[in-house]
Amino acid sequence: MTEDGDYYGKHGEPKKYDPTFKGPIHNRGCTDIVCCILFAIAIVGYIAVGILAWSQGDPRKVIYPTDSRGQFCGQAGTPLENKRLLFYFNIMKCASPMVLLEFQCPTTQICVDKCPTKFMTLVQAYSNKKDFEYYKNFCQEGVTDSMGIPDILKARLCPAILTPSVPFTRRCFPALGQNGGVITVGNKSQFEDETGRIRDAKDLVDGVKNATVVMEARQVVMKIFEDYTQSWYWILIGLVIALLLSLLFLILLRFLAGIMVWVMIALLILVIGYGIFHCYMEYAALKGEPGSNVTLQEIGFQTDFTVYLQIRQTWLAFMIILAIVEVVIILLLIFLRKRILIAIALIKEASRTIAHMMCSLFYPLFTFLLLAIVIAYWGVTAVFLSTSNEPIYKVFNETACEHSREVCEPANYSTSDQQRACRDSQCLFAFYGGETVYHKYLIALQFYNVFLFFWCANFVIGLGQMTLAGAFASYYWAVVKPDDMPAFPVFSSLGRSLRYHTGSLAFGSLILSIIQIIRVLLEYLDHKLKGAQNKCARFMLCCLKCCFWCLEKFIKFLNRNAYIMVAIHGKNFCASAKDAFFLLMRNMIRVAVLDKVTDFLLFLGKLLVVGLVGVFAFFFFSGRVKAFEDTAPTLNYYWVPILTVVVGSYLIANGFFSVYNMCVDTLFLCFCEDLERNDGSAARPYFMSPTLREILWKSKAEDSSSFSAQQREDEELKQRQTKEEDVS
Repeated sequence: MTEDGDYYGKHGEPKKYDPTFKGPIHNRGCTDIVCCILFAIAIVGYIAVGILAWSQGDPRKVIYPTDSRGQFCGQAGTPLENKRLLFYFNIMKCASPMVLLEFQCPTTQICVDKCPTKFMTLVQAYSNKKDFEYYKNFCQEGVTDSMGIPDILKARLCPAILTPSVPFTRRCFPALGQNGGVITVGNKSQFEDETGRIRDAKDLVDGVKNATVVMEARQVVMKIFEDYTQSWYWILIGLVIALLLSLLFLILLRFLAGIMVWVMIALLILVIGYGIFHCYMEYAALKGEPGSNVTLQEIGFQTDFTVYLQIRQTWLAFMIILAIVEVVIILLLIFLRKRILIAIALIKEASRTIAHMMCSLFYPLFTFLLLAIVIAYWGVTAVFLSTSNEPIYKVFNETACEHSREVCEPANYSTSDQQRACRDSQCLFAFYGGETVYHKYLIALQFYNVFLFFWCANFVIGLGQMTLAGAFASYYWAVVKPDDMPAFPVFSSLGRSLRYHTGSLAFGSLILSIIQIIRVLLEYLDHKLKGAQNKCARFMLCCLKCCFWCLEKFIKFLNRNAYIMVAIHGKNFCASAKDAFFLLMRNMIRVAVLDKVTDFLLFLGKLLVVGLVGVFAFFFFSGRVKAFEDTAPTLNYYWVPILTVVVGSYLIANGFFSVYNMCVDTLFLCFCEDLERNDGSAARPYFMSPTLREILWKSKAEDSSSFSAQQREDEELKQRQTKEEDVS
């Protein structure tokens, strides 16, 4: 075998001339039928799991807080309908580490209509009838005026003290205050136990530290939630602006591709440059300000993130990061300047293709709708599965007890052996569980729910890729463009994908889902081993995570190109993946020069949309522009809506620009196959447009050293094919 024969043997046989091939094959058969049947069975099982979860689950367990008897606070149609808040007799016990394991505070909890608003002890309230009536609102049923204080405390019918509290997530938490610049929680009497005795110094210090951290975190979450309630409509406006900007850029690319690409590059450099300038101005403005020279390491973690903006080192870090990004982009543009001209021509061709099927720009909305349905079904099923347990009650005690944390029955606990052995114990609601067959396999059902979520989500994404690929390929392989195209190319391609290639889509998405579920399990193991001292195990786990991350990226790349080949030739997934991989390997230089440079330019377009919307959101929500001072909402953290708008803008821009990416990838594969099948002669003309033909020869002329090997291989291939045809 010749040297060329060895080369093509390694990378598969090139495509041969076929006079009957006219693009996406219409007379095709179903592919990967076994995977199609398996996917259908899995979907039926998924629906069965959903029905089972919906019949057993009770989402009220998530919506409503639960008292010590397992009753829902605020549930309509019950005596607790008007008591929507949960009150803890001694919330300091919630600061115990055991709460993180059992998800239940070892103290009595009751439903109340409002949280206490003043500090009061049981001894003080008992001496005043009016105060005692107020106090009984936070006691269990059965408290009478004739009962003594010792009897009330012994039966745990009332808390020893009340502290001013505020409702948060339908639970009463002590109100935060300041004393000499130090955050405190309630009053010092709060650290008394149920009998009114002060705890020892260690418990007092530990309780203050734990409660302070918990309450600070809850306060931050509360402030963020308040910011969303104040700015949600402005966030929606920002996302709409991002949508309109994305559409505007794509429409302008259709008519002014060359100009728009250079405008995008220039604007992106200017936006990043302004970011560097703004960071420098803030850095210079803080010079000489008290406390501005404190380092980030010295200040540590702060729940009030605006503190970091008062430190010079923060703005210096931002400035360095943006400067590095700016330099990297400029260097890439300098080294790729010739490739950019070629990639612009490819973008122009993609624009012409999309112009003949403008509905393809809105296809991501259909994909988004299907993904929303998949996510909603997974979320609802997960909630119902997690709430389909029965209430479990356990023994909670103050002193050492042999029955501690054992399961108990609250109805007859007062006469049980557990109560006799542990006089100071209580039978309180602990969590939801069960011992039936359904409850034993609940973890397996949750795992199945997660796995089917990945499978369905990847199937929907793959369906979008195959649909767009089939539509764009019908344009490329049309002899007379656009007359030889189907009337509705996108809908025709969608119909072919669902009718013939559901199995191939299921096969590709199954492989990707298995890898993703393995990554989830590795993350779970990594979380469990965070406190482990075995460095070798941690190192091996880190290597596995890295390897599976790379494998997932490769499978996504392979699936994307395999779906393109399936849409064109109608073969099964494995054959299409093999053909796509070998076709790309035979054109590695063109992949690096044309395809990836084009992807880089489109990525810059996404960054430009995100940058413009982000800058606008910054000036609006931060109040830096006086014209917006009266319009902008009053916020605790102005970075909350800014970050939300930036992330949402990127997702929107990525959805619209993904159509261009898919178009470029499809045209590129068709382009490479066209070069192998045809030679541009009258007998074997190219299907590519004159513009794409110009790209080919321009790329060869501008970098003959890079393309010389590729060009020789193409010419030798054409000569060998001609000889084979003559012999036949």
